[in-house]
Amino acid sequence: MIQLTHDPIDTHALTESVRSPQAGAVVLFLGTVREFTAGRQTVALDYEAYSAMAIRQMEALVEQARAQWPIVHAAITHRLGRMELGDVSVAVAVSTPHRHQAFDAGRFLIDQLKIVVPIWKKENWADGTTEWVHPATGSPGIPIPGSPARGEKT
Repeated sequence: MIQLTHDPIDTHALTESVRSPQAGAVVLFLGTVREFTAGRQTVALDYEAYSAMAIRQMEALVEQARAQWPIVHAAITHRLGRMELGDVSVAVAVSTPHRHQAFDAGRFLIDQLKIVVPIWKKENWADGTTEWVHPATGSPGIPIPGSPARGEKT
């Protein structure tokens, strides 16, 4: 199951979607909205995506992971829209015959998702400024056309 959604992620359903009698391990990774990034206070995040390409990229990542590990099932769900502190923004679930395979495959999927999938994150800071950030590095990214410039109040 690969999906983008504006709804809260059902982590139980996601985990159950990868469980199998052939798998001795299920790993679930949750990315959540944290309050502080590099010493700056976050009040919320906004995520936007090029949806069709993002889905294709996530599917390709699962296929790449399958070439490296004996994945029984894998699922990735990423939320779009506004998220408050503590909200789950992304979930990756993987099942494999053994735990080290599931951990390695899950880490590969989330790390590569942050690098190659066209999903953009806007930090909404406590001082009223906003900033589009490249998810892989946490550094300022290229603003989405029509979005405010770096540090501009919205």
